[in-house]
Amino acid sequence: MKKLTAKDWLFATRPWSFPASSMPALVSFLYMWYVHPESHQNLWLGIAAIVGAVIFHAGGNMISDYFDYKYGVDREGVPGTDNLTSKRFHPRQILTFGAILVGVGVILGLILVNLTGITLLWIGIVGFIGAVFYYKFKFIALGDLAIFIVYGPTIALGVGYVMYGAIDWRLLLLCLPIAFITVNILHANNTRDTKSDRQAGIKTFAMLIGVKNSIAEYVILTVMAYVLLIAMVAVRILPPFALIVLLTIPIAIRNSRAILKITEDNMSSITLLDVGTAQLQLVFSLSLSLALILSIIL
Repeated sequence: MKKLTAKDWLFATRPWSFPASSMPALVSFLYMWYVHPESHQNLWLGIAAIVGAVIFHAGGNMISDYFDYKYGVDREGVPGTDNLTSKRFHPRQILTFGAILVGVGVILGLILVNLTGITLLWIGIVGFIGAVFYYKFKFIALGDLAIFIVYGPTIALGVGYVMYGAIDWRLLLLCLPIAFITVNILHANNTRDTKSDRQAGIKTFAMLIGVKNSIAEYVILTVMAYVLLIAMVAVRILPPFALIVLLTIPIAIRNSRAILKITEDNMSSITLLDVGTAQLQLVFSLSLSLALILSIIL
């Protein structure tokens, strides 16, 4: 086993997945700045909450990788992270580093609870459970639900609370479009890996509902992300600038066309759909962030 570098440890956290946590946090941060001028004095708390969300995400990734390897979900010849299958890391190293990152996230969270209020503690507990026990939810077909809750309402409400000192329930609507696309990242992965996951003895939601329904779920969630965004502009929850996000529709169409081609015996068209969906989540979120920044400035 070669000597590990800082770059190796960074890659072990799967930083390319961080937009799943940082983007909803950033959008919530900018939204609170836009609708609550009094939150400006707590911008640094919002930034700390964004950092905390990413730290929890990184730790959760490593803990999930450990248990995926332990239970045979990640193995040689199967698409997925190769931190352990390549023998680059010892399993105990991955688990330990993951636990340290989650511990750092907990400490930061408790500091924010002390500075803001007890409500944040309950939000943080949901995030902690999602980070540490995600692998259990994934094994019993609840991974999609766990991802939706953690990378949707949990992050949005947490960031909003530390900035405003209260729950702004509009964040529950705001987080939905991004959460739908984030869930689709996992759903695309699970749909592609149905056969290998079955061999590993786990159950995913894609496996339970079958190929046809998996296609329908992906397309419906993608469409609903845009429908909800337009509806929020129509009822003035979001500013008109938010329609900039519609420029990302070609990426959504490309992804949807890819999954429409699959069959039980041929998943080749979605080999990289999880990557394509992650790209959509990133540009969707950045476009919405840009819209909020323009609305703040102008």
